[in-house]
Amino acid sequence: MSTVLVTGGSGFVGGHVILQLLAAGHEVRTTVRNLAKEDAVRDTLASAGATDLGKLTFFAADLEKDAGWAEAVAGCDYVQHVASPFPIAQPKDENELIRPAVDGTLRVLRAARDAGVKRVVQTSSFAAVGYGHGHRDTPYTEEDWTDVDGPAVQPYMKSKTLAERAAWDFIAREGNGMELAVVNPVGIFGPALNNDLSTSIELVKRMLEGALPGAPRLYLGAVDVRDVAGLQVKAMTDPAAAGQRFLAVADGALSMFEMSEILRRNLGDKAAKAKFRELPDWLVKLVAIFSPLAREAVPRLGIKGEASNEKARRVLGWQFRSNDEAIAASGESLFALEIVR
Repeated sequence: MSTVLVTGGSGFVGGHVILQLLAAGHEVRTTVRNLAKEDAVRDTLASAGATDLGKLTFFAADLEKDAGWAEAVAGCDYVQHVASPFPIAQPKDENELIRPAVDGTLRVLRAARDAGVKRVVQTSSFAAVGYGHGHRDTPYTEEDWTDVDGPAVQPYMKSKTLAERAAWDFIAREGNGMELAVVNPVGIFGPALNNDLSTSIELVKRMLEGALPGAPRLYLGAVDVRDVAGLQVKAMTDPAAAGQRFLAVADGALSMFEMSEILRRNLGDKAAKAKFRELPDWLVKLVAIFSPLAREAVPRLGIKGEASNEKARRVLGWQFRSNDEAIAASGESLFALEIVR
């Protein structure tokens, strides 16, 4: 078994990656910005069924600071670089997202290289693959990159694109033989671990609470967080993953209205409030005259942005849960944690 550092262990994806690494018998380290979070993270993982938490060690490290990274990564065989900011609302200054994403990625890679790490697996995003291109009839693949100057490309999409490009450039120029593999998930659903919700799970919460009287005709791909974590672990040790990107996507893109139908179909009466109108495009465009949020949505109206999972299945033998399973599991976890009543 190996020693693995997981950055951002208090997050949604990071928590599930830790669960799977511990279950496989690895020694796991994780970073948090403040060690005061350690007890809460341990409690969360224990509640989720973590085994052998004695193999989990915490280090204080911040993506925007040098302190702590050398100590966190010393003696590690692999690094799972999961941490990256993902806000509910877009910042006024895009550099609030871009700077920590890019600089933080380079900070982790330098520390890993200097410590003699074999391979880093970076959690990137479909945001680095399929935006800024307008309408497209064919699915996106790992060969595609987001056009950061294209229409409707928001700061988060830029941050993930620029951070991943910076990682590949670093490996090519300064990696000294260290390997990189990248996982690019679409919208990540599945069971929440605590009340610190990801943006995708927050959307499900709002649906279940009846907080969306209407929604624009926007589409997003879906994948279960447990399957993303599984792909991260496969990409860590499989020789075929070195130097490769892998899209993590399940059954295809969904509209928000279709997501609400999945919740009602699978959760029954508990999802009775997850019902709303799909807003016509003309109304969204009218509202966009006054609303910056609606204005951001207009260039994406009706664009599905389908992605292919063929490479992950072929190269790594990856298997995945359906959209129904992933989204229903999100809703069930919100009731189980009593976040939604």
